[in-house]
Amino acid sequence: MGMRDMKKSAIATFLKFIAILACFFIISCSPNTNNSSINLTVSAAASLKDVMAEIKPIYEQQKTNVSLTLNLASSGSLRQQIEQGAPVDLFISASASHINMLEEKGLIIDENRRDLLKNQMVLIVPQENTALVNTFEDLTKEAISTISIGEPQSVPAGKYAKEVLTSLGIYEAVESKIVFAKNVRQIVNYVATGNVDAGIVYQTDTNVSDTVKIVANAPEKSHTPVVYPIVIIKDSKNIEAAQKLEEFLFTPEAKAVFEKYGFIPIL
Repeated sequence: MGMRDMKKSAIATFLKFIAILACFFIISCSPNTNNSSINLTVSAAASLKDVMAEIKPIYEQQKTNVSLTLNLASSGSLRQQIEQGAPVDLFISASASHINMLEEKGLIIDENRRDLLKNQMVLIVPQENTALVNTFEDLTKEAISTISIGEPQSVPAGKYAKEVLTSLGIYEAVESKIVFAKNVRQIVNYVATGNVDAGIVYQTDTNVSDTVKIVANAPEKSHTPVVYPIVIIKDSKNIEAAQKLEEFLFTPEAKAVFEKYGFIPIL
């Protein structure tokens, strides 16, 4: 091989090396879509505040490219937000009725709808219980002036509470005493601070305060079963990631957290 050919070969080899180096640089600098960060917005009933706050870091540690934004409020408020176009990926409602409304409007992915949890309704009073409330029937006593329940139209716990009082035949007798609240945590606060004599909430909500106590459990047949359905919103930009999160919430690991807070997982 002549000197000129050797030079040509060397130049060609050098150019190939530069091309390979350039390709490597482009690949290394290009965003990796498989590992790109995903943020999922989870709208959940206010009664799920503490349990979802514990599940959030557990899931984010397992799925390092996924972060969760928790949006907690009454199920009715959350449904209205979704109807108005709020960017939500998953919705966990404390009542099937709000999910049904979204389903009728074609806003959820029907095949991903599942029942996630169960809860129970209880009657709570301040730890001191100076009004001496020990049963639901005691709410009719003249000494009891105020009872707090959720707003039945927007707060599932309020709907269940009204069903309980109606089933026991005392709703009309106590209706004038009722102080409506925008969510269950507000009811607990009213009772804990002594602003009302009693309140009707989910059993799980009593775990957030050591200044209230349960005095009676609502009869099982006195209200619609308290079930928390979970759905994926059709307009979600991250449906696959949302499906994986939904699947995780049915795992034994998530079940243990739900049970810790008094929920009854549906598996």
